Amino acid sequence: MKQHLPTKEQLRNNRVLSFLGSILFEPNLWHFNRHSVSLAVGIGLFCAFLPIPFQMLPCALGCIWLRANLPLAIAIVWISNPITMPPMFYGTYKLGTWILGEPNRVVEINLSWEWLSAELGLIWQPLLLGSLVAGIIVSTAGFVVTRLYWRWLIHRRWQHRKNRRPSAG
Repeated sequence: MKQHLPTKEQLRNNRVLSFLGSILFEPNLWHFNRHSVSLAVGIGLFCAFLPIPFQMLPCALGCIWLRANLPLAIAIVWISNPITMPPMFYGTYKLGTWILGEPNRVVEINLSWEWLSAELGLIWQPLLLGSLVAGIIVSTAGFVVTRLYWRWLIHRRWQHRKNRRPSAG
């Protein structure tokens, strides 16, 4: 994965990112360790469920604030893409209506700006609530699973290393 990432020099020379200064070069934003990877999974999954455009911006800000692996979190945000967004957000809308005890007000889905601007006044509360609840649940699960997997992997490596040692005898 590292070979596909931009170098520090390329990032330093990027005028769009210059307002971030040296914050962008915090080591945990780029290193793959248990802390930065598990936080990146959590942040990326949470931001993937945000029903807003440019989900990568809050994801990047969250990574900078919590010192999480930035490229991994940005990659995870793309779970929510033009193909997966309609079923994801319909599911979060249904979750929100269930939590609020409201009836389903969406009769027909037409993926256009006209439909969205006309229906947003009716669906924004259940959509937002369902998205936040789903984001919290999925991101927490992703964080915990990543931490558990990391511990299991380390334990397995230690066992493998222990089994390779010659027996004292």
